[in-house]
Amino acid sequence: MEAGEKAGRDAEFSAFMAQAGPSLLRTAWLLTGDADRAQELVQAALVKTYVAWRRVRREDALAYARRVLVNHKTDVWRRTRHEVPSPELPESLAAEGSGPVDHRDEVVRLLRRLPEQQRRVVVLRYYADLPEQAVAEMLGISVGAVKSSASRGLAALRAHLSTTPAGEGSLR
Repeated sequence: MEAGEKAGRDAEFSAFMAQAGPSLLRTAWLLTGDADRAQELVQAALVKTYVAWRRVRREDALAYARRVLVNHKTDVWRRTRHEVPSPELPESLAAEGSGPVDHRDEVVRLLRRLPEQQRRVVVLRYYADLPEQAVAEMLGISVGAVKSSASRGLAALRAHLSTTPAGEGSLR
């Protein structure tokens, strides 16, 4: 590879990182519930994405990086089998494109109550707004499993919200 070609690839990847980084970080934080683990997860995903950058279609680069992120999270989870996420949203995530949710820490507490697959499906399906087919492909499960996990996850979240007294951490 020529030096000019590498410089062009590096510049293109740097621009991708600047654009996709905040989205990947928010997704990682929702999956882990911990700012430090989210940072590590994004860094690992970006390294793997950079290594494969020549093969990545530019129009699908964010989807590719997100899939790498989720797969890496799954690999880490399988190795460690435990997480103790922090309930507080880091300032950098709270300020940038977090949407209309006023009680972000409650969202994370609720997501932590879900089993791993339900949490991944709910985050990818409803936070990242991915279609069922894309979530299924990303997680390596069937569309039916995505539908089932999403349904059960949302039902569990709704059940918790319906039992939470008004004014005590309710998202309403």
